[in-house]
Amino acid sequence: MNIAVIPARGGSKRIKSKNIRAFAGQPLIAYSIQAAKAAGIFDDILVSTDSEEIARVAKAMGATGIIERPAALADDFIGTTPVVQHAIKSHQDIEDSPPDYVCCIYATAPFISASSIVEGYSKLVAAQTMKYAFSVTTFPFPIQRAIRMSGKGVEPVDPGSMASRSQDLEECYHDAGQFYWGTPEAWLGSDGMFAPHSIPVVLPRHMVQDIDTPEDWERAELMYRAYVADTKK
Repeated sequence: MNIAVIPARGGSKRIKSKNIRAFAGQPLIAYSIQAAKAAGIFDDILVSTDSEEIARVAKAMGATGIIERPAALADDFIGTTPVVQHAIKSHQDIEDSPPDYVCCIYATAPFISASSIVEGYSKLVAAQTMKYAFSVTTFPFPIQRAIRMSGKGVEPVDPGSMASRSQDLEECYHDAGQFYWGTPEAWLGSDGMFAPHSIPVVLPRHMVQDIDTPEDWERAELMYRAYVADTKK
């Protein structure tokens, strides 16, 4: 048994009702639910929320269940892992057996595809000894040549790399913020995700966009219409 857990609390500050706001024609959370359904590998697609409105929209979009998130797990400072842990335990309370694998899918990931979800699952199952698989993408510029600003102007973060050619610097990656596969034991345990026991699923940069501000939202819709609408599978 595999389950998807989509965290979607109602208290978005910078973008009001972000999880269910219309994005390119449908509620933002719909893209995550639809990708999970299209993947064809989930027995349950659960949305963890403290909002009745989000719950209603999620069920209309195809979520198979709603996990009522307590207030203690719905403030601005709660991370993803405690929310997934609560969802796993809540699911186990009504099922005869625990899930084999759990995939956390962010509600704010309109670029997510069923094929990348399946790729992460397949890699994790094949690896056997690994604990997680999650989406990553490359930085668009060598992070070794980053600069920081101060009251005295600017200074390099890594002075030794400033004279290096871009192609001579190690390529680095960051969390793509789309999906996170893990065994229930890993989710419920104390092992962190960003560690050697995790498998990266590399996505192209144009299929990744954080949506935290109104500017991010506008950029994401432009990218979605330009790249994704005709190509996402």
